[in-house]
Amino acid sequence: MKHLLALLVMLGSFQHALPESYSCSASEFKLDGEYILGGLFDIHHRNSSVVYNRPVISFTLSSYRMFQVMRFAVQEINNSSLILPNVSLGYEIFDHCSDKFNFQAILNMISRNGSIQVLRCVNEYLSKVIAVAGPFRSMESMTVAPMFAMNLIPMVNYGSSSSVLSDKWKYPSFLRTTASNKDLIHLIILIIQHFNWNWVAFVSSGDENSQNGLQLFKSQLKDTKICLAYAKELNEMSDHYEILQQLEGLSIEVIIVFAGQSSAVTFIKSAIKHNIHNKVWIAGDSWSLNKNLPRLSGIKAIGTIIGITETVMPLPGPSTCEQTPSRQTCNQACDLCSDVSPEEIIGENPSYSFATYSAIYAMAHALHNLLLCDIKGCSDNVTVYPFMVKLKRSNFTILNRHIEFDSNGDPTSTSYAIVFWNQSGQAEKVGSYETDPTLDVPFSINNTQIHWYADQVPVARCSPECSEGFAKKIDGLHQCCFQCNVCPGMTYVNYTDDPYSCIDCRKTEWSKPGSTFCTQRSVEYILFTDPIAITLMFSTGVLLALTLAIVILFALNYDKPVVKSAGGPMCFLLLGCLSASSISVFFFFGKPTVTNCVLRYFLFLLFYTVCLGCFAVRSFQIVCIFKMATKFPKIHSWWVKHNGQWWLIAIVFVLQLLLLTTVFTASPPTPVSDMTSYRDQIILKCAMRRTVIMFLLLTIVLASLCFIFSYMGKDLPKNYNESKANTLYLLFLILTWITFCTASILYHGKYLQLFNAMSVLSSSYSILFCYFLPKCYIIIFQPQKNTQQHFQGIIQRYTQNISSK
Repeated sequence: MKHLLALLVMLGSFQHALPESYSCSASEFKLDGEYILGGLFDIHHRNSSVVYNRPVISFTLSSYRMFQVMRFAVQEINNSSLILPNVSLGYEIFDHCSDKFNFQAILNMISRNGSIQVLRCVNEYLSKVIAVAGPFRSMESMTVAPMFAMNLIPMVNYGSSSSVLSDKWKYPSFLRTTASNKDLIHLIILIIQHFNWNWVAFVSSGDENSQNGLQLFKSQLKDTKICLAYAKELNEMSDHYEILQQLEGLSIEVIIVFAGQSSAVTFIKSAIKHNIHNKVWIAGDSWSLNKNLPRLSGIKAIGTIIGITETVMPLPGPSTCEQTPSRQTCNQACDLCSDVSPEEIIGENPSYSFATYSAIYAMAHALHNLLLCDIKGCSDNVTVYPFMVKLKRSNFTILNRHIEFDSNGDPTSTSYAIVFWNQSGQAEKVGSYETDPTLDVPFSINNTQIHWYADQVPVARCSPECSEGFAKKIDGLHQCCFQCNVCPGMTYVNYTDDPYSCIDCRKTEWSKPGSTFCTQRSVEYILFTDPIAITLMFSTGVLLALTLAIVILFALNYDKPVVKSAGGPMCFLLLGCLSASSISVFFFFGKPTVTNCVLRYFLFLLFYTVCLGCFAVRSFQIVCIFKMATKFPKIHSWWVKHNGQWWLIAIVFVLQLLLLTTVFTASPPTPVSDMTSYRDQIILKCAMRRTVIMFLLLTIVLASLCFIFSYMGKDLPKNYNESKANTLYLLFLILTWITFCTASILYHGKYLQLFNAMSVLSSSYSILFCYFLPKCYIIIFQPQKNTQQHFQGIIQRYTQNISSK
């Protein structure tokens, strides 16, 4: 701080030591008053050429208009009885065309009686001005703001919109009535999103305000789907033709020109000159209301121009103006300035007029509150120091607009207008944006008011949007440039969360190729109410009824030869096991559980194996009686004496029971959800593993024995010869399970359980039809064959035939 104070003193001394040719008596823009307001306006704009160490500058009509607005506002306040009654405001306004050559103007403002004193105590130092309006550009504000802050002089700015100036650690005394770039850039992004554009360019200039806008634009893009395809800073050496060709080469249709007015105007003129056609130009607030560009020949050919600006508020004046400054002014040299008429001033770009107007009123209201003013007048017992002017507490309404500052010194609410340069060369308002968060619809655009060069909203995208169900694959550096790949089945693309990935569906869901969502998979199993299930259960009931009827018929004819030749008591065991195995059909329906999975296989595998064992034993027993008894009498005697047939059946039963119990205990059939066979279905079924193999091995062994013994007994007496019945039964059995195995390979749906149940029934019915029904037919319809004499006659004839051979 000591070094800065020393610098200020040195600069003050330097000001008094300037040669007479570089000095002047006082600013020509001056009004005496009890309290002096400072004003900084770049009425003249510095050119690149320098003459005698001073810049050659040109007259800036828009800044001159703002200068006249300040003069008018001060006069209006002085003539008002509602604000600062009986208090006269004065001003000292400097033409701030250059930071380098305007230090004497700044030093003049912070001086007192022509000198700058070292600041020892804030309540002991009075500067010439109590507050300052301006300067216009952000860079200029950043240069002078620390000097005013050191002397606790508040600044109310009307044109500097860089968000850097909101940092109160660096710029504690800086306030502004114009909007921050943060809101301006947000509005530009809202416009881009409104028209569904995502491939844009940002052209800026080298000033602080434009560079701050570019930084804000890049930072705010992170939460959007917009891509900055191209960014370029314009300067005096820029090759506009090359820049425009680069924009054409990248197929950029939307160009944001957020640059100073002179740079923007030069760039647009170059676009006209180089025949750039059919683009959308988004104009920053510095040139969106430019009066001359819309009148240029060829401006319509370059495309559609949409601008953003603070809502223009009509002011009650100024209707007249002072003569333009002469060539030699206090702090700059300028080329010959022409006289400017009041109509030219009033017709100039009004973008910052209200900001200037409200800045002067903010100072006046702060002073009004400090002097404890009311309708009777103001206190004359208050010594006003600059630090006492509490501008942040200003809270007033002017021209139906509320003016208030937030903690950063920015306006709490700002109204923006979105304008369209129509065919008449006028900036027509087509939309609005309010920063007030309490509004229901802060942003709106009337699309019908914009007449596009292509009669419809232009498409500004690096890649066309993917069709539904296609995921984006980034092609290059930008996320807006991509290829479209269809999402395969069982995946989907969620454009809201992640349009770049095909997301796997959950196991319980499915989707077709090219889907944007997954559908819940249907859970399939055979219901008891299914017509085919009802048919099979009815068929099982019929089989059980037939079995019971045969049992009764055989019981009534137990002593008859047909029953004895069929196996006698073994017939009842066979029919019982056949009934028990058939009951397993009822467990194939309904939602699979551990219980019905076990019972459907356990009952059938156990009792049907016993049936096969009975047939094997029965075939062996007949062969043994007729052929082995004479050749192997001891074996036959042992077989008869020890009831070998029953031991063999018992062994088969126990062996199968042990196998099933062991396997079902270690790895029981359990309900499983088949999610691989069908993408849209979950098949509930019972998983069979080693049990099937065990069953097949034992079945093959028993079936083979049946065939062997049947073949050995092919020449036995007809009534005892069961080879044909066994062969037919085994043929049906083999065909049934071959059919089921084929079906299980080709088909995996829920009806496979029905095929399994049908195979069980078919296996049971084949025994019933091939073995028992022929014997029942003899008992009922051919009783003459069911006599002892008939059977003995057949045996005698068989014995005679054997003896004759």
